[in-house]
Amino acid sequence: MSRKGLSGRTARIAGSALALALLVPAGIVSAAAPAPATTAAPAHFVVVGPTGDGLRQTEDSVRAVGGAVVQSWPQIGVVVATSTDPGFAAAVRNQPGVEQAGNSRNLAEQLPPAQSMRLESLEGTTSATTFAAQADQEPLEAEQWDMRQIKADQANAISQGSKDVTVGVLDYGIDPTHPDLSPNLDLSKSVSCANEGVPDTRQEAWQPKDETQAHGSHVAGTIAAARNGVGIAGVAPDVSLASVRVIDDGGFIYPEYAICGFIWAAENDIDVTNNSYFVDPWYLWCDSDPDQKAAAEAVRRAVDYANGKDVVTVTSAGNSNWDLSKPIRDTNSPNNGGPTQDRMTGNDCHVLPGELPGVVSVSAVGSDAVKSYYSNYGLGSITVTAPGGDKNQIPDTPSQNGRVLSSVPGGGWGWMQGTSMAGPHAVGVVALLRSSHPEWNAQQTMGALANQADALKCPTNYDPDGDGKPDAVCAGGKSGAGFYGAGLIDALDAVR
Repeated sequence: MSRKGLSGRTARIAGSALALALLVPAGIVSAAAPAPATTAAPAHFVVVGPTGDGLRQTEDSVRAVGGAVVQSWPQIGVVVATSTDPGFAAAVRNQPGVEQAGNSRNLAEQLPPAQSMRLESLEGTTSATTFAAQADQEPLEAEQWDMRQIKADQANAISQGSKDVTVGVLDYGIDPTHPDLSPNLDLSKSVSCANEGVPDTRQEAWQPKDETQAHGSHVAGTIAAARNGVGIAGVAPDVSLASVRVIDDGGFIYPEYAICGFIWAAENDIDVTNNSYFVDPWYLWCDSDPDQKAAAEAVRRAVDYANGKDVVTVTSAGNSNWDLSKPIRDTNSPNNGGPTQDRMTGNDCHVLPGELPGVVSVSAVGSDAVKSYYSNYGLGSITVTAPGGDKNQIPDTPSQNGRVLSSVPGGGWGWMQGTSMAGPHAVGVVALLRSSHPEWNAQQTMGALANQADALKCPTNYDPDGDGKPDAVCAGGKSGAGFYGAGLIDALDAVR
């Protein structure tokens, strides 16, 4: 995929872009040599083979070279395996029924543990009694500049969505006791994939543990917080939610977690998924490395399978202020331990899942409808834009907090900013579209999302830090496509 402009790029990613939704790279630990095979901790691998019954031969080959089969996905021809031998991938590549194989975690299990710090963090909390409610509004709705910006409040007067439409939140899990979330949460469609990519439907597995795992509940509230006289209201307050946990307690989203999440959505009647993350431990997965290439192919197959089951996949564009249409210098991979690399990434390197065919990529704006200072961008790389918050763009709200207010575990509400907050607004509009037009397939829905968006012009001088130097260059002129894709999403158009 070309990073030098539109040529070759849009053809492959169908109007999507990088899904680097999470902000801060993980802590770096010192390098350590892998332990000998007899004493090393088991490492995880992805093995790609034929679909259907042919995958049994792949499983046999995994075992033949000393690996253990953890999970098989015959639907897409992928086996998740473990082995104490760091050379397992090289060995199994030569076996029958194996097309590709690679370690999925940079052999990090054989290194000192690392802790991810990439997720957007809470920037203050509030209670529903802090601000006086206005007539016919939720108690905290005056704080929701983001909903008014995309006309969600007007849309809700016409439609609040249908319970028949289910949104899968692939994230840290949704608090099942939160008063704004529990009315819409479908327990039967909720699952955790965060233990080796094996589906676990126990509530204790998929729910967040505490407020430090607030990301998923915050995302869910933006999409579908109930209009019930408590707290806030989501874009589509009557649609159903499914908690699909793909982030482990260390804060990582490994390929096997994401694969499980996409297949779960495809096979459990989920209409749209929110993916405010990128797959760890590589910011970009490069085909020149056989390990990275195998994991990327496995995730691609999972997304393609979901697309084939009529799921709309929405991703967040990322928080590095990168021009995604150009070569990117990656200095933070891998992010889960071991020495990081300093590499220029080009045609053979891709962000997962955002640079895969058929996904929607969303950049972020603040309350002034100008690109958030952190948001990634790039001509041909962004599908639409949505409110993600910007602390430097001050809204006309009681708190004057430019971030996005939504639900957090424990029954409260808090502010976050990031493209992780922009993506769920687009997901909410997709849910309204699928509620209003149940006859539309995923491709038609994605087309309507872009066609109904309101174009935003490129800023004449984009200098959010005020140092007199442009912090990003918006290609596309009056179309604003370099920053905003087709434009700002419009919830009102989705329902009328």
